[in-house]
Parts: sequence; structure tokens; C-alpha cells
Amino acid sequence: MLRTTVTAAAVLAGLLAVPPPSSASSVPPPPPSASPAIPPSTHACAAATQRCEGRISVPLDWDDPGSERIDVAFAWVPRKGATSTVLANPGGPLPALPMLPMLERTVDRQNLLVVEPRGLGESSPLSCPDLDLNRPETIASCAGQVGARGRFFTTDQAVADMDAVRKALGVPEVTFYGISYGTVFAQAYAARFPESTAGVFLDSLVPVRKDGYAIEPIRSRTDLLGLTCRSSRDCEATWSALVRRLRDRPDAEISLKTLWSLLPRLSEPVFGRELNAAATAYLRGDPLLLRRLAAAAAKAPTQPLRGPQFAGMLAYKCGDAKFPFDRDAPAAERRRQLDRFYAVKRPLRPFTVAEAGGVTGWADWCVHWPTPRKNPPVPPRADHPDVPTATAAGDYDTHTPAEVARRFPHGSLLRVVGGGHSTTLSVPCAREALRAFLADPGEPPRSCDARTYRPIASFPRTAEDLPEAGGLDRRVVAAFATAADAVVRRNPGSGSYRPLKEEPGLRGGKLVFDDGAAVIRLEDVRFVNDVAVSGQISLGRDGTATARLTAGGAEVTLSWPAFRPLDPVPVSGSLGGQPFTARIPV
Repeated sequence: MLRTTVTAAAVLAGLLAVPPPSSASSVPPPPPSASPAIPPSTHACAAATQRCEGRISVPLDWDDPGSERIDVAFAWVPRKGATSTVLANPGGPLPALPMLPMLERTVDRQNLLVVEPRGLGESSPLSCPDLDLNRPETIASCAGQVGARGRFFTTDQAVADMDAVRKALGVPEVTFYGISYGTVFAQAYAARFPESTAGVFLDSLVPVRKDGYAIEPIRSRTDLLGLTCRSSRDCEATWSALVRRLRDRPDAEISLKTLWSLLPRLSEPVFGRELNAAATAYLRGDPLLLRRLAAAAAKAPTQPLRGPQFAGMLAYKCGDAKFPFDRDAPAAERRRQLDRFYAVKRPLRPFTVAEAGGVTGWADWCVHWPTPRKNPPVPPRADHPDVPTATAAGDYDTHTPAEVARRFPHGSLLRVVGGGHSTTLSVPCAREALRAFLADPGEPPRSCDARTYRPIASFPRTAEDLPEAGGLDRRVVAAFATAADAVVRRNPGSGSYRPLKEEPGLRGGKLVFDDGAAVIRLEDVRFVNDVAVSGQISLGRDGTATARLTAGGAEVTLSWPAFRPLDPVPVSGSLGGQPFTARIPV
């Protein structure tokens, strides 16, 4: 089954800047008396006591030692007293060295080795100045510029480079820590170099097929809607009805392409909290909620799908995976085969490919990139080495915990409840689970909770529609609902909302976000039609939100724990100077 992605650009932000090249000289190998368990080091960085960046020369084709030589860059971070080494790749596939500071903070007790994959960043990069993934002719032109040598910028060759760096540093074995596409490198390395693999930690798995090729995922998946579905027992049916509605009665503020683009954002707190309820409300004649989410998504910054660096990504993505077309067929025939697949299988249902924008991702782009060499990342039907293995899988990730467990039945599975992609870089409990595994892989944790919100079941239109809160005055309940709706938009995980400096209130008024002062100002904001709320909310470093508001003409103060999955929420404050404590349902 085809699994492609429409969000490849999302992982690019902040990762494309490449640091200046570094240099390192070689030193003679150690004398023969060195321990036979440790390869003789041949690089100056082997003697380093602090971070050392260097290069080695490797053959373009590892099956032909006499082939063209290319340079591969790496960073070696030795740690005092460390007895093990982690070989890490942050995914993409993108330049790995720009991620070194983050990887150093995450892997903070073991020696750390980061090897720049060939064709990217500082490692003999492939580059096509006019490359634009939205223009197929530039992909074909780039493939022509790269030529036949592009066949060797793939994972099977890159992991051989990584092992060559390991040997040059005299490191006997490594634990491979791979994130996202880095898990392809990790699986390939472990299968091809089992004798130098001490363990494997996979975060956000990209699995491989039995024939050894990678499976490219679909990141817009309606089945994941069920994770936050409280307003309907069948959210997929709700969304199918919503797609039909927008086909029959187009909405100028929500195109089907925009609607499709909302699905990959389910792991973000605002969208996970509101998307199902907004879809249900739209079908019931209340379109404001879904339009608000669509407007925020439209304003969110995106990484352009153009630039010379995409040449390296194309080489890996197109060479490492199999798609529903013949790898040896010319581009025109590939296009026909892919279109037939879309027409018969409808992998984006309830959307069509045209409704999703006409391009679903790497399958469409790779139509134009030749892949004549047989180069599965993992040798077909290869066994994974008998070493400790753990996989972190977020509920909202491309491949869910259940799918991961089926692929690695003998490895430990860490379910990151409410988590998305690349959890060890963003979720504290997942990062601690990684560190525990690296320190002692015997029995890592089985789950950790990344949730910072509770999904909304429905959106009220008036104060009378708000939930009961132990007889609490409706103006207080309305003030809290309005304030909570504003605060979730500053949730640290709400990437699409964080760039917004202001936003219209749901049913009127305006929200102004001052992140420098950690405050939100409300100007006659109407979360419900009949109660206008004004004032200011302050966000404390401890996650507490406090508010001084005017709601329906009454003075209201509120204090509650924000960014926690509580329902009901413990709230204290005052109404007209009279203190209260209450538990208010979400």
C-alpha cells in the first residue's frame, strides 16, 4: 500500500543552515599492541577530549573500492568517563550536523557520534540551484545534472560511510539512535553491521518492507481523528460528511485542500483539542470554529519546497523507497501507473488527490527521479541483530504504537500518549526514556504521557449552553471558557498558533498575544454570543494562568493550572470581590 507524505517541508524549518566546514588531519594508527577489540584509529579526532569535527574520504560505490572518492563529514563528542558511544541521526534526510547542539543536550552522558549523510550538508552535497518540487521539469533536470553518480547517494551506501567513521575513530561498537528518517539509517546499519551494533533506539519509525525498501507514510490520516473524538462516535464518518458538504456547497474560507492540510496538525494542542468538535459544529450550521482553525493554518509559516538542497533528499527518498510504479520504467509510464493506483485504491479517502492539491508527496516527485540501481536500505528479509531495541511511538505519529509493535515484536515499545513526531526531541518523558535505555537497556519504560489538553466535546453558542459547575455564576463559567480558549493558543506545542500575534475572538472581539510579557489581552472577546470578556491573562513559568477580567459587566479573577489534561479543571478566583473555588468541566 502506498504511503506518501504532504508535509516533508515541515521538518525543514531551522535545519537547512549548514555550519562552516571544519578540518582535521589524520594521525598514524596506534601500535599493534592496542587492544584487539578496538579498531585501530586512523583519524586525529580519535585522540580528542572535546568536540572534534572532521572528514574522511570514502568510495562513491562501496562495492567498487576504486570508484570516485567523496568526502564525508562528522562530529565526535567524547564524554569523560563514558563507556559507550551513541551514533545518532536526526532524520529528514537532512544535514545532521546543524542538529548537533540539540543531540548533545539529549544524549548527555555517552560519547556522541554524528555523521553527515553523503549528499547532504558538508558531505559532498548534491545541489541543483533551480530545483522546485512544485515543478516536475526541474526534478527531471536535476536528475540529469546529478547523473549516474546519484544512484549511490542512498542509505545502503551512507551507513557504510558511518561505519567507516566508527572504525577511523577506533570505536568498537555503537548504539544507533535514529529519529524519523534516521530510523531507516538505524535499521540499515544494524542489519548490515550487526557486529558493531550494541543497541538500537528508534524514535518515530519509518519501517521497511520485507524486500528491504522503506515505506513512505501518509501524514494526513482521518483514522487518527478517533484519538480526540468526544463529540461523535464515528469521526471518520463525520469527516466524510464534511468533505461531501464542501464539495456540494463550497466555502470560500475553507477549501478542500485547506481541510486536508488540517489533518497533519492533530498532534498540535489547538487542533487536537478542537478539530472534531469544529467539524461537527460546521455540519450543524456553526461554521466559525472550523473557519478559525483554517485561517490559523493558512497563516502558519511553511518551508518552501524549492532549493538546491532538495537534490540530496530526492536521492534518498526516491532511491530508498518503493512506490506504486516500476522503478525501471520511464517517467511517463511511472506517471500512468501512479495515476491508475490513485484511481483504484484512493489512498487519501475521503479526499481525492485533486482535492488534496494534486500532489501527495514523494511518490509524485519521485516519478521524475531515476532509480535504476537495486539498493534496498536493509538487505531483503534480513534479521535484526539480537541486541536491545526500543521504539518510541507517538499516538499521532505516522506509524502508531500498534503498528510499531507488530514490526518489532521482540523490542521494547514506548507509547508516547498524545505525542506526535520526533518525541525524544520535544517530550521530556520520552527524552528521559531514551536516556534510561542508553544507560541500561534492560527494561525501559513502556509509556509516557505527553498530553497537555483535553479535547472539547462541543462548542457552546450561549452562556446557557456552557456546562454546569456546581451552581457557579454563568458569567464566571463564560469568563473561564473564554480565557481557556485563549490560553490554549499559547500552548508550547501549538506550532501553528505561536507565530500569530493577534486573532479575532471566536464570535467577536480580538485576542492580542504578547509573548515577551507572557500575557494575552482580551478586547470584548465573545467565546459565547451573549457574554463579552475583556482584560488580561498572565502565564506563569510554572504553568499557572491568572486572569483579571470583566465578563458581562462583572469583575472576575481566575487562577488555574494551564497546559494540563484536566477535566474538570480546578479554578479559584473571585466574582465581584467574593472569592470562590470550583471545578469547571472542559
